[in-house]
Amino acid sequence: MEVKRNISEFILLGFSYDPNMQLLCFALCLFCYVAILGGNILILISIRCSSLLNQPMYFLLSHLSSTDICYTSSVTPKLISDLLMGTKSISYGNCMLQLFTMHFFGGIEVFILTAMAFDRYVAICKPLHYMLIMDRTRCNLLVFASWVGGAAHSFPQLFMAILLPFCGPNEIDNYFCDIFPLLKIACADTYLTGVLVVANSGVVAIVTFVILAISYGIILYTLRNHSAEGRRKALSTCGSHFTVVVLFFAPTIFVYLRPPTTFTEDKLLALFYTIIAPLFNPLIYTLRNTEMKNAMKKVWCQAYFQRKKTIHFKKTTS
Repeated sequence: MEVKRNISEFILLGFSYDPNMQLLCFALCLFCYVAILGGNILILISIRCSSLLNQPMYFLLSHLSSTDICYTSSVTPKLISDLLMGTKSISYGNCMLQLFTMHFFGGIEVFILTAMAFDRYVAICKPLHYMLIMDRTRCNLLVFASWVGGAAHSFPQLFMAILLPFCGPNEIDNYFCDIFPLLKIACADTYLTGVLVVANSGVVAIVTFVILAISYGIILYTLRNHSAEGRRKALSTCGSHFTVVVLFFAPTIFVYLRPPTTFTEDKLLALFYTIIAPLFNPLIYTLRNTEMKNAMKKVWCQAYFQRKKTIHFKKTTS
């Protein structure tokens, strides 16, 4: 079946056409993006260059950080460019690519967060079997399953978007390409497609969130039998995880688990799962984690003194 399409590009309406507001948004988005890249790269290097990589929780955290970088990079650089240059057009091909990559890495993030919750459940509820259950093979399988899950979520989204016919207005009421705004401007009955999108995105998000909430509930119940110090440490770690989960899932569920329509508030809510959640992940996982802070100090202090020693050696030999 031939798909009717008379347009070659879309116009992203973004947040505002006011120059002063665009300049403010540009500064804020640029700051957030640099902070996301810097924070997650800092976590990646600190874990990869320390013994923390051998621990399942930090192994999964390193993959979450790399996914965060890819996920926010699928949206934020284009947003920053549009705010700076004032050109808000995006070609049809790039729009489909952006939609796919956002849902692909977003799906991976959902499943990695689930894997991290499973890791905490095993660590607290089955501590004697923790290293046996969460060995490196199983950790690799969890990461691989997350990538498969991301692909299983994103490819149907892409196929549904490609099959949409466009023959009229090409203005997308958002700052990135997503399936619901595309449904709004498609020149066909999109009811069935909208139902499939809700099933693919909304239902998956709410089911995953419920599973995560139940797992953390079981963890809290199990902590009754732990010592005060054990409870404090476990609550600190699980609290960090659950904060990230809420930041990511709450706006996602609101946007995707409803009849296929768009609201002005969607753009603000999208900021939470495309920029704010990836921004807070490094802060939440480092500032409230003693092991992570100690590893960062060790890695970066060691690098500093090694560099200083190298410079001193060059001076003495020259």
